[in-house]
Amino acid sequence: MSAKINDINRATKAIIVISWKLILFALVILLVYESVSRGYRFGYGLFYDTAVDEAPGVDLRVTIGEDESLANLAVAMEQSGLAKDRFSFIIQCIFYEYGYKFMGYGNPIREGTYLLNTSMTAKEIITTLRDGKVETPEESGEEE
Repeated sequence: MSAKINDINRATKAIIVISWKLILFALVILLVYESVSRGYRFGYGLFYDTAVDEAPGVDLRVTIGEDESLANLAVAMEQSGLAKDRFSFIIQCIFYEYGYKFMGYGNPIREGTYLLNTSMTAKEIITTLRDGKVETPEESGEEE
């Protein structure tokens, strides 16, 4: 009887070990899949210049204050629907030399009120902000 119990215990132990290995393998596969999917979406948003909405989009006025940081601007762009991802927007700003000063390169963030559209690509938004195309009161239909 003792031999049968030992055989049953060994078989049970083997089944439990194999089950844990399969669960661990499944978790690793799931983690790799999620990492690759998120990495692809991030890279796609970073390098493939797409707009948040299709034309005609929605016009939004964005007011940038004095001493605005690039991180705060990126969060505001994401929350207002002008950028899909704040981290991609920050990296794109660095690519298009906007919002930072590093060893004499880049342009600082310029304060003002800008008219932006959700159908604009990140490059168009950053170029508008970088070039300082500030909306004037006459353009917005307001009087001084």
